[in-house]
Amino acid sequence: VQLQASGGGLVQAGGSLRLSCAASGRTVSRYNIGWFRQAPGKEREFVAAIGWRDSVTYYSDSVKGRFTISRDNPKITVTLQMNKLEPEDTAVYYCAAQAGFTVTMGTYDFDYWGQGTLVTVSS
Repeated sequence: VQLQASGGGLVQAGGSLRLSCAASGRTVSRYNIGWFRQAPGKEREFVAAIGWRDSVTYYSDSVKGRFTISRDNPKITVTLQMNKLEPEDTAVYYCAAQAGFTVTMGTYDFDYWGQGTLVTVSS
């Protein structure tokens, strides 16, 4: 499974960005896909995830109501729409793939990782 994240950039507080994760691989349609982020000096943290079987979505409390994750199964592209961005959202964002029927949100629960894309929110 290979993952390619894109869409990061610089935005003012209150603005929006859309991140995309293009996944490839023979069985990638049966992987849950998640987004994580890592700010300078901090540990990597869960942001959002979507299940492969039922497209149920999961969000961290810090982004709930502002971010939306969606999945286009034929193309195996997962999008993270980020609205009302805050300076605290500044981080490198990573997409990751997890095998299994149930989404779990630990960093070590994900099997494959893409390279990160930097999101910078200015105040």
